[in-house]
Amino acid sequence: MGSAQYLSWKTTLKEYTLFSVIAMLITLGLDIYITKTKVVTRGVFWIFLAVMYFFKLLMNGYLTWRPIVIYNPDHFMNLRIGTIPAEDFIYAFTLVTLPIILWEKLRKS
Repeated sequence: MGSAQYLSWKTTLKEYTLFSVIAMLITLGLDIYITKTKVVTRGVFWIFLAVMYFFKLLMNGYLTWRPIVIYNPDHFMNLRIGTIPAEDFIYAFTLVTLPIILWEKLRKS
């Protein structure tokens, strides 16, 4: 495979978007169908997520605005909320939801 073909393929695959969405779907499936903890159906969870996203906007917003953290636009959709890639919110959802699901499942065992 020549370097031009590699670069062409590389710029069409949005890895961060793809893996963030896959991780989120796995987390939702685990919550609803496998562990049946149904964490995402609870109002308190969404309040917690809103608080977490508020602080994420502050911290990640600062880091991407400065720019201390720089994202390669070849790897995500380049859709941003402020200065933060939208995929970061999907990733953060998975990052905080998965441990809560596992905690709830183990707590009930």
